[in-house]
Amino acid sequence: MGPQGLSQQELESRLWAAANSLRGPVDPSDFKAFIFPLLFYKRICDTWDEEHAAALALYPGADQLAALAENYRFQVPDGCHWSDLQRAHENVGVALQNILDHIQEANPDTLAGIFGDVPWGNKEKLPEHSLLNLIDAFHTLDLSPSKVGHDVLGNAYEYLLKQFADESGKKAGEFFTPRAVVRLLTRILDPQPVETIYDPACGSGGMLVEAVNEVVESGGAVHTLRLYGQEVSLTTSAIARMNLYLHDIEDARILRGDTLRDPKFRDDRGRLGRFDVVITNPPFSLKNWGAEVWTSDPWSRPSCGLPPASNGDYAWVQHMLASMNPATGRVGVVMPHGVLFRGAAEKAIRQCLIERDQLDAVIGLPPNLFYSTSIPACLLIFRADKPAERRGHVLFVDGSHRFTKGHNQNQMSADDIEAIVTSYRTATDTDGDDDIRVRLVEHAEIKESGWDLNIGRYIRGAAADVIDVETALADLAAAQEALREAEANLVERLKAAGYA
Repeated sequence: MGPQGLSQQELESRLWAAANSLRGPVDPSDFKAFIFPLLFYKRICDTWDEEHAAALALYPGADQLAALAENYRFQVPDGCHWSDLQRAHENVGVALQNILDHIQEANPDTLAGIFGDVPWGNKEKLPEHSLLNLIDAFHTLDLSPSKVGHDVLGNAYEYLLKQFADESGKKAGEFFTPRAVVRLLTRILDPQPVETIYDPACGSGGMLVEAVNEVVESGGAVHTLRLYGQEVSLTTSAIARMNLYLHDIEDARILRGDTLRDPKFRDDRGRLGRFDVVITNPPFSLKNWGAEVWTSDPWSRPSCGLPPASNGDYAWVQHMLASMNPATGRVGVVMPHGVLFRGAAEKAIRQCLIERDQLDAVIGLPPNLFYSTSIPACLLIFRADKPAERRGHVLFVDGSHRFTKGHNQNQMSADDIEAIVTSYRTATDTDGDDDIRVRLVEHAEIKESGWDLNIGRYIRGAAADVIDVETALADLAAAQEALREAEANLVERLKAAGYA
């Protein structure tokens, strides 16, 4: 907070009040699509005003020099300032759309497409009086950097994401991962200042922001850290880009696209990009994920086997491993427990991953942490080069008891997170009555258990197998598809042998 600026609590309160001005005509699950572009636009204009004043002070009486593009982080064309929007009283949505379009065009390398695809001119979607109320709510906020630092504004952005997730219920899973889970996964992967960080399903960008926070808290500089993310949703990818900018993170590339069908990050020879840290919380058990493309995948991602067409969990895992730096890479992914024990094709993939000795750890999380599902999830940690003492083993950590019960979702405290991180790092074999149980298990024992990675097989008292209806249906569909394929192969062989 700068001189006469807003406190963190005041800013968050006023931003949430602005969002609530939409309540009624706009569904709460859509608040984010309208609030974030206006917040970012206001920040751009207030920053431009501050930069313009500084340029005039640097070049007194020389307006042409003060107007030079290098004096400004972003260009705001004539007629596109916030004050110009304030003067519009009819067809305000159309005027706003034109302004945002012109700002994007004036900053093609940095802001192209960043405001998403909100239908500002659609008065059925957003009545004009509601838009005017929203503009008025932002007008009274001075978001210039000297009054609202990027740390305060970034925290406020995260606060709004959490509030919107609470309002959106299960839909929140598309863009928001609970910050405790993000924090835990990032702490385990331990990003370093000179590394590349990649999130192939980046949502609103929380994993990438937390990677930066982790480096800063460890005393490292972030100017050499390079961030990359891909997101299939236009609105959500725009939210991620705005999130990074408002956290003052400029060295990041967020690209829109379907990662499993069309990965955007490739090198000059068309090969998949390789990254030091690959981290994500992908959509669980995605049905229509692109199996038809992976049967002849040009990047050889299904090297451990083709995942079931009706369940893309191991497609995400194998894409991430194919994107990992083969010397120093680490992968951390949030997964449903089903990936640990489901049979058929996934069992063969598990066996392959274990025998390659890149699977470092399976970490069980508490139940009901996520907006999209109440079932407990787990973290899978992979390393290109495991420590010598862990080679030929998989570390199992049962952190399912470390949480505080919440009204809608359970919560993990900072102490819970640090306790699990410490258990992972020390790999202490307690296997007793402690609230976190840890066991380092040899591959031979996992093989004897049929390549089953269910934590309860190896740690007494761990959470029992949990399977929801959607997972059961996905398994059934996969089994039925495998049966149809087997029958079709049998018919072809019979024909070839002259029996049909």
